[in-house]
Amino acid sequence: MNTISPPRIRPIDAADEPFLGQMIFYAAHMHLEAGKTVEDVIQNPTLANYVTGWGRPGDLGLIAEMEESQTAVGAVWVRLYTGENKAYSPTADDTPELAMAVLPAYVGQGIGTRLLQGLIDVARPHYPAIALNVRANNLALRLYQRLGFVVVSELTNRVGSLSYDMRLHF
Repeated sequence: MNTISPPRIRPIDAADEPFLGQMIFYAAHMHLEAGKTVEDVIQNPTLANYVTGWGRPGDLGLIAEMEESQTAVGAVWVRLYTGENKAYSPTADDTPELAMAVLPAYVGQGIGTRLLQGLIDVARPHYPAIALNVRANNLALRLYQRLGFVVVSELTNRVGSLSYDMRLHF
């Protein structure tokens, strides 16, 4: 029987920015929208803000990478948005917003859980909380709740459906 080693988890660096764009494509469910491509992430200023210029102060994140091929298969990261420069969550300036995705072929293998637990451990000494938005029908909602995130409000997302604004307070 062939077994595949679990991916290694490593910090995100500036060279990973194109992969983060791909991850936002999946996190925003653009892969389910007819005709949308990863390039559409860059054309959307709010979504591009999650990845453009990776490595600025406050950026923290992890990538899951298959050791054999060194292929990235998932990522989770937080980024601070200050003043009027907010993403989707109305957060305090010291509370970053989280983004995460795993490539569809690797979903359901525990990679997202490992990534998110690792990020929580890395972020805890730096921030009072982490914010995120998730669609109400996204299966990841259960993961977020299991790891301590709670719904603080509801909002209408970019495609007009229900999303939850969630927080994990340290």
